[in-house]
Amino acid sequence: VQLQASGGGLVQAGGSLRLSCKASGSSPSIKAVTWYRRAPGKEREVVAGVIESGATNIADSVKGRFSVSLMNADNTVYLQMNNLKPEDTAVYYCGAVYHMGDLVLKSVRGQGTQVTVSS
Repeated sequence: VQLQASGGGLVQAGGSLRLSCKASGSSPSIKAVTWYRRAPGKEREVVAGVIESGATNIADSVKGRFSVSLMNADNTVYLQMNNLKPEDTAVYYCGAVYHMGDLVLKSVRGQGTQVTVSS
């Protein structure tokens, strides 16, 4: 199973971006997807997550501005980011917990996508 995050770019403060996290492989059963970010010189931060039931969790630092979608039929989860601020500048990653039908949980993390917010 591989994850690919995309959709990053350069945006002005107040703008929006939608990031995509697509899982590919041999029909994994995705149980949870988490979005992370790492800004230069800072620790990795959990931004948002969604589990199979549809429950979502958004970090306080982005609550009210970011939202996360359920996984669609194309095994893609979206992170909608509105009213972006310069402090949102970071590399954004997605990670997933899954199994291949054997109920043995595994985790995977994809390569990140750069988000840069200019003031």
